[in-house]
Amino acid sequence: MAKLSRKERHRLLLQKIKENPFITDEELAEEFGCSVQTIRLDRAILDIKEVRERIKEMAKESLGKLKTISPRDVVGEIIDIELGSYAIATFEPELWTTFSNSQMVKGQHIYAFAESIAMSVIDAKAALIGIANIKYKTPVFANDRLVARAELKKKRNNKYIVWVFIKRNNEEVFRGKFILVAIDDENKETGQTGV
Repeated sequence: MAKLSRKERHRLLLQKIKENPFITDEELAEEFGCSVQTIRLDRAILDIKEVRERIKEMAKESLGKLKTISPRDVVGEIIDIELGSYAIATFEPELWTTFSNSQMVKGQHIYAFAESIAMSVIDAKAALIGIANIKYKTPVFANDRLVARAELKKKRNNKYIVWVFIKRNNEEVFRGKFILVAIDDENKETGQTGV
């Protein structure tokens, strides 16, 4: 990329962050062919928070919209949600979530991340996973930044079909199709889920 003027770099920086709030200073520096320090200075001039702060801010706004799952039960952080349509979340697995001999994240943590975002997107008081068809596509390691998108594809009666895609740096690491069953007060009393 040809050397940009400061004004042009600032315009493009604002545009890039608007398009992808998860983009890091390192990725921006590489994209613009400048140093990370230059990007940090540009962010300071433009009053743009660093990536972690941007994500936390988005997460706070989204948590109030949750209905099926409480914010404390979410694995990762939900940063954007429209009930009955889609949800986007991030998760950075820590070292304790890995197998000690390989440092790969245990599947149960990735599944829990996928399950919680799938549950967050539906508009019901309570729900259970009735059926899950999942595929782990590539190993995940501690501190990998994962981004998940859940999409509600279909609703019929008390059943919801939700697809979840989890990516690391635009590489798909997990995909799942979940059939969730909304539980109402009548189902709770009888123990029936209707799967």
